[in-house]
Amino acid sequence: MNYAKTALLMAAVTALFMGIGYLLGGGTGVVIAFCAAAAMNVFSWWSSDRMLLRMHNARPVPQGDRMGLHRMVADLARNAGLPMPAVYLIDTPQPNAFATGRNPENAAVAVTSGLMQHLSREELSGVIAHELAHIRNRDTAIMTVTATFAGAISMLANFAFFFGGRRENGMGIVGTLALMILAPLAAALVQMAISRTREYAADKAGAEICGNPLWLASALERIQAGAARIDNHAAERNPATAHMFIINPLHAHAHDSLFSTHPATANRVAALRQLAGTGDTGGRGTPGTVRNAPSRMPRIARDTGRRRGPWS
Repeated sequence: MNYAKTALLMAAVTALFMGIGYLLGGGTGVVIAFCAAAAMNVFSWWSSDRMLLRMHNARPVPQGDRMGLHRMVADLARNAGLPMPAVYLIDTPQPNAFATGRNPENAAVAVTSGLMQHLSREELSGVIAHELAHIRNRDTAIMTVTATFAGAISMLANFAFFFGGRRENGMGIVGTLALMILAPLAAALVQMAISRTREYAADKAGAEICGNPLWLASALERIQAGAARIDNHAAERNPATAHMFIINPLHAHAHDSLFSTHPATANRVAALRQLAGTGDTGGRGTPGTVRNAPSRMPRIARDTGRRRGPWS
């Protein structure tokens, strides 16, 4: 995604935020909304990555962890030409992952315990490479800010229920109901426009980082299947953060079925298989070798003993 398009979309979500302020409070509401938007932009840019990690109860993974996750991230970050990001684990059985941070020097990669348990090391390598691609493309900052704005717009739209009947805003009950419904929908559309573009770009770059598009293609299919049947309770409580994940974590309850923030997984898998030069657009891909692209998968330890999770 180019910076001009990103700036345009962020301007749109800021204008929406200010527009709601006008409908609720007239000229004074615009001023208040503008000040709030400016403050939120600054705060989100610097702090929302830590907020996101706290929302999902992520905890840091130390160097030398027995599963070798920290080492895998370090090796793939070196392949991507990136500084080492912080590594976090989210204790949830749903396989998923996301990246966050305002720039590559202040970035983090978070994976779920379900991801560690359900994916092979090849598939895990593809997922981490995808998240590192987001960091290298500087998608993480804009998506973190967008998540904060989407949540704020939904909250502000709900305020219309309490203030919509005031004579000076002139909305009336019909206008109030329309605002409550359309404002969050408009914010979701902005998220969707950003997310769809960034996911395809990160898939392609991630395949280059790990050296094999089929690893990521297989991982996406496995994560999609897990997300469709396993709840992610933290994501359900914070649906505005769903677009940060590699696969929509709200699939278990069919959220955003009409306006998904993620491209169709089947389309992403098909694009990756085409990139690999297999010509296979159906069924599950078996990790193979990309033409003229040597494997860059770092080694990661296997744990065959009984365990409650990868770090217990």
